Amino acid sequence: MILSVKNLHKAHGARQVLRGIDASVDAGETIALVGPSGSGKSTFLRCLNGLNSFDAGEVQIAGLDLAPRTPSDAPALLPLRARVGMVFQGFHLFPHLSVLENICLAPLYVRREQPAAVRERAEKLLIEVGLGDRGFARPSQLSGGQQQRVAIARALAMQPEVLLLDEPTSALDPEMRGEVLAVLRDLSGTCTMLVVTHEMGFARGVASRIWVFDEGKLVEDGPPAQVCDHPRSERARAFFKAAG
Repeated sequence: MILSVKNLHKAHGARQVLRGIDASVDAGETIALVGPSGSGKSTFLRCLNGLNSFDAGEVQIAGLDLAPRTPSDAPALLPLRARVGMVFQGFHLFPHLSVLENICLAPLYVRREQPAAVRERAEKLLIEVGLGDRGFARPSQLSGGQQQRVAIARALAMQPEVLLLDEPTSALDPEMRGEVLAVLRDLSGTCTMLVVTHEMGFARGVASRIWVFDEGKLVEDGPPAQVCDHPRSERARAFFKAAG
């Protein structure tokens, strides 16, 4: 088991964002997190990577134990940053660096790896995401879909044990969404992924399990066919009916 979450709670002021989440993931699974906006999906991912502290509960991820109320800049989280990658809705690439330089940055300066090995890995990752000829381009010379593929390659350059993706296609037009989803389909099964998404076709076709969040709770967890077509909870049935 690469992820175990028990009774996870998180509040923003008086608002309870996560209300007792229990979940587990085996290595190599692809989990699609779906549910209404504001249901806690993105906050849950950010808690798993230490970007948001949580108030109570237990999180074990990639062999590490996370403690409640740990600040996001705590030195104790540095090993977590090396083992758990994160891809956001925005691309967050450094505009003054080339694509290759963006990908190589963290392995060089966080892990202190040898430049030649890092460069070779970055070039291979660019080929895997379909951008083998764009290594010397600047982010501003790429489309949104291409920038998101670079962001995925950058996360993979750290060779994470778990990859968290928070709505990686939400800022893209339909054609660009297809580019990024194709990369995620190819990655499925090669690493452990948790993907917050509104792309139900991706969730059905690629995920090993779908988690449905609603009002800070995990209300459904199961294989795509069961969760989408025969949900057990009323909240999940209402969500899939609204999603069409």
